Amino acid sequence: MPQLIVAALVVLTLSACQGGATADPAAGPGTASATAGSGSEAGAGSDAEVTLPPTSGTFDYQLGTAYEPDGGLDVVVRDATAEPADGAYGVCYVNGFQTQPDQADLWLGDNEGLLLHDAAGELVVDPDWPDEYILDPSTEDDRDRILDLLGPVITGCADAGFSAVEIDNLDTWTRFTDAGTGLIEKDAALALASAYIDLAHGAGLAIGQKNAAEATTDGHELGFDFAVTEECGAYAECGEYTGVYGRHVLQIEYTDNLPDGFAAVCADPDRAPLTILRDRDLVGPDDEAYAYEQC
Repeated sequence: MPQLIVAALVVLTLSACQGGATADPAAGPGTASATAGSGSEAGAGSDAEVTLPPTSGTFDYQLGTAYEPDGGLDVVVRDATAEPADGAYGVCYVNGFQTQPDQADLWLGDNEGLLLHDAAGELVVDPDWPDEYILDPSTEDDRDRILDLLGPVITGCADAGFSAVEIDNLDTWTRFTDAGTGLIEKDAALALASAYIDLAHGAGLAIGQKNAAEATTDGHELGFDFAVTEECGAYAECGEYTGVYGRHVLQIEYTDNLPDGFAAVCADPDRAPLTILRDRDLVGPDDEAYAYEQC
């Protein structure tokens, strides 16, 4: 995530988007009308045309290292700090519910109240990513302030030339449910997701739900246009995504978690049309740990 400058004129109130791209979820790529609706949080939306990701071609997930493979790409996900790939449908990664490792200072000090605290008042960190704090979207004011900070990242993706954005860690409400370690309410998380949807659509970006298989119906109803899923094959939950988003799912499996092998993933009738195998750190081809394969 790039160094953020908090602009005074960033949108302060955003409506919860009740409608996303209107397209047949079983259809292929195309342009859909994304109409920003009005919800419980005040704000004005606008109509925008967003283009859904292709459902065929070559796909890559390049959050660790951005590179241009021989033959090019049709769909590629890159971090918001990277440039979109030439000639490809670009999806921009934004960590929308946790902090980025190199951005801790942005959230401390005056903004520490936007972070989740445990019952003892200590900041909660992700046990799997101990350099990431958890955002706390509990109140409308908190959500507005989070949007003040992350809104420019999302609109920056549009300015850079990406076609879509994926918002990571929606599932914090499923992982931080114990009052002893912090508590995030589902409704609050979905309200923040709605604000991201509204903002992305207003910038002309399609927006993807990242993971959270238990919330695919909720996410699609909120207005997410497609899904990005990690390891749904490993956990036998791909149907939770393709059953809701149809062919508009991007699927990534990792070499260190393949219970039945990648061939079995590719043979799964519920898998996404664009399914790849990557190394866990998403390194580039020059690294000996690099791995890439597509069904």
